[in-house]
Amino acid sequence: MGRTLQLPYIGVLALLALSAGCREAAEPPGLPEAPAAERIALRAWIIANTPLAERHFRATIEPYMEQRPNLSVEVDVLSWDTAWSDILGAVTGGDGPDILQLGTTWVPAVAAMDGLDELTDKIGDVGGAEAYLPASWRSTMIEGEPEVYAVPWFVEARVLYYRKDAFRAAGVDPEAAFRDWGTFKDALSKVDGVRIGGESLSAFEVPGRGDWNVAHNLFPWIWGAGADVLTEDRKSAAFHSDQAARGVSYFTGLASEGLIDRVSLGKNSSQVENDFADGKTAVIMSGSWLFKDLILPRDDGGLGGIVREKDIGVSPLPKGPSGNYSFVGGSDLAVMRASKHKEEAWELIVYLSGDEAQLAYSSRTGMLPAKRKWLESRELAGMPGYAAFAESVKHGKSYPSIPQWGPIETALVKHFGGIWDTVAGAAGSNSEQDIRRRLDAAAREVNVILSQGRESP
Repeated sequence: MGRTLQLPYIGVLALLALSAGCREAAEPPGLPEAPAAERIALRAWIIANTPLAERHFRATIEPYMEQRPNLSVEVDVLSWDTAWSDILGAVTGGDGPDILQLGTTWVPAVAAMDGLDELTDKIGDVGGAEAYLPASWRSTMIEGEPEVYAVPWFVEARVLYYRKDAFRAAGVDPEAAFRDWGTFKDALSKVDGVRIGGESLSAFEVPGRGDWNVAHNLFPWIWGAGADVLTEDRKSAAFHSDQAARGVSYFTGLASEGLIDRVSLGKNSSQVENDFADGKTAVIMSGSWLFKDLILPRDDGGLGGIVREKDIGVSPLPKGPSGNYSFVGGSDLAVMRASKHKEEAWELIVYLSGDEAQLAYSSRTGMLPAKRKWLESRELAGMPGYAAFAESVKHGKSYPSIPQWGPIETALVKHFGGIWDTVAGAAGSNSEQDIRRRLDAAAREVNVILSQGRESP
């Protein structure tokens, strides 16, 4: 739970001094006292984008709050693991915050449940659709409908973090290592087991099973193989084709060949990131937020201290037969339909969408600003890893912006986690037949969800 931020009304002392100096002057009879300015208390739900999520949010809005002494903001920080169920509970219960952070794939579902205030007539306040990356702006709407329900806050893309010192020790050139799927596998085979500071590093760690990133980590290889998530008409799954199976088999095959540490497949993203920070593995896949955590001292809530900043490298994902793609996600900000302070909530969102706040939040968290103007900005070009992040965003893909995506993603986490269970099991099967069986099962469940959505009134 967050603490309420209440800034003191500095004019009180001045009024008291003025009153003391003018006691002999009689107040004209019959004049009513001026009413005290109404105090507004906003509630904001944000999600743990960084270990210091609340601190970063409060620091970003501080200049805004200093100009509004009658406004306070209570900040609640949700966990990504439980945020979806928390938000659904708030919507169905008719309660919740005034301002709500939503993962980009969640907006259509919450909007379809009538949980969000419509913002279509206000988008000029934040620069309009043309100010944002197209993939981000699509996330603010229900696909095929004109209404807007949210504003992009930040974007992030999946990239590869690697140990420069480990690659040097193994005699591997990073410029060549991440060029394509073939060079990537070859690099991992050379880096596997390299010793740095007495520690033998695994080549690659990937979270599996029930981790909420499991679909985000798998789809880049499906896209790279030439397959897609759904058919163009959005009526059926498309991720179980022969091409998709080949892409999945390549990625999971890295585990079968011993290049992905199988123990990591039972871990979540946070544990894998900690292993990288502790110097246990040479490569992981994560988002743009991680670099800030890796260099922030542990006493301050970060992961820094063991791996030196100069030894951390960042690269876009390697190119597959049909191109190199990354999952591009991020978060949007929305006003809850049940809010009693919609105007004040929207004004704060407008501030968070402005240049000053976008740059400030990005510099604190490592997330990329949502507005397209910043992709080539000199202000952010010096941020560690920024070139790789910006490149990945440009070539990134996301999921269809449909109301059914919430339950679809839940189904995918289950079935894609099952793929890793098969690979990590005692038999360690990675046959294309087994992969295809798992993908077919996932497709059947997704098709049921899609058909139910079409039948809904």
